[in-house]
Amino acid sequence: MGASVNRSPKTYRVKSFGCQMNVYDGERMAELLDAQGLTPVDGEDADLVVLNTCHIREKAAEKVYSDIGRLRRDDGSRPLVAVAGCVAQAEGAEIHRRTKDVDIVVGPQAYHRLPELVADAAQGKQVADTDMPADSKFGALPKRARQVRPSAFLTVQEGCDKFCTYCVVPYTRGAEVSRPWSAIVDEAKALVDSGAREITLLGQNVNAWSDGARGLHDLIGELAKMPALARIRYTTSHPNDMADGLIAAHRDIEKLMPSLHLPVQSGSDRILKAMNRSHTSDSYLRILDKVRAARPDIAISGDYIVGFPGETDSDFEATLEIVRRIGHSMAFSFKYSPRPGTPAATMPDQIAPEVMDERLQRLQALIVEQQLAFNQRTVGTRTSVLLERPGRHPGQLIGKSPWLQSIVVDEGAVGDLLDVDIVAAGPNSLTGMIQTKKAA
Repeated sequence: MGASVNRSPKTYRVKSFGCQMNVYDGERMAELLDAQGLTPVDGEDADLVVLNTCHIREKAAEKVYSDIGRLRRDDGSRPLVAVAGCVAQAEGAEIHRRTKDVDIVVGPQAYHRLPELVADAAQGKQVADTDMPADSKFGALPKRARQVRPSAFLTVQEGCDKFCTYCVVPYTRGAEVSRPWSAIVDEAKALVDSGAREITLLGQNVNAWSDGARGLHDLIGELAKMPALARIRYTTSHPNDMADGLIAAHRDIEKLMPSLHLPVQSGSDRILKAMNRSHTSDSYLRILDKVRAARPDIAISGDYIVGFPGETDSDFEATLEIVRRIGHSMAFSFKYSPRPGTPAATMPDQIAPEVMDERLQRLQALIVEQQLAFNQRTVGTRTSVLLERPGRHPGQLIGKSPWLQSIVVDEGAVGDLLDVDIVAAGPNSLTGMIQTKKAA
């Protein structure tokens, strides 16, 4: 039995993979479907399933096809299936050629058209839209109306002009585009009105946001004026766009949290040049010196790629050295994997998998050591926690410290901003004891 056609779906499920921007996109697609009268469901019986995909991980496209196959039910039927996001953009019509089990293919710049694509698919058509129109999709999205979590995402910038040689983002998300100031402020107000106490501003290069006269620091300053908004964060930043005004904002704006995700990717200048990163290890460290001068307690997180084509033992040792010099609160590290269509995929001197494995293990051991040390320094101190969700065990709640550490407590309610005494620390989380007085 094939797809359910010639009828409109009544229920839906959006499953998002990958980065926070995909989480945001998934929320907006859900709002589009809500506006059409569809009901969200968590189980496997949804009439429509949207797979909001990420192309960063290795073999991302193959994993999507595997997920599509699992959507078939025991009786041979399946829901309407939409593949959205970066894999949809990269694969395009090839998805329809490879499988008849996908009804809709929609790229990240076209998902505002999802309702009409669903209507066409409900009539038995296979439809696709991977255009990157000049007009922003955001103007076609509904106003934020859902009750939101205490910590909410807000995309302010999309796309990338940097063209790192390993990265598909310029091809799947397009050129750098900044959303208008007023649209961002209006959406932030709607999020706060719907329950958000913390907003994380998102972008592929979020610190490249500009409206010509103003930069990200000005936008953060405007949002900080909202009385009910307690915390502001932003991610992910590029070293080239770490402007002095944004660094000063970490000193001057109390609501801007003391954490910065600033990927360096490698400690080797030779590899950075091959990656087209346009910064050096020294220029990166000088940026961090300025950031720490402005906000001495700031937590620095980052990204690293090991095994980039041509990486020698000495190149990798340079990466270990820059990690030692930075001292991370946390960091993400990955083995290089080629992305079709990127320059690095055809570079000579691809690194053997076993060499990448060994290097990654050494790097991750150093990162975990730094994470544990950073967390242990907070034991015995008092800090604030914004409780975001229930924990794994009954009565547990999990929230975030100002430095983005996960804190586990056994009192309070989701949405509370409380003072806690840190009593224990591991590499990935802290344990806190709640104080009776709520944080301001």
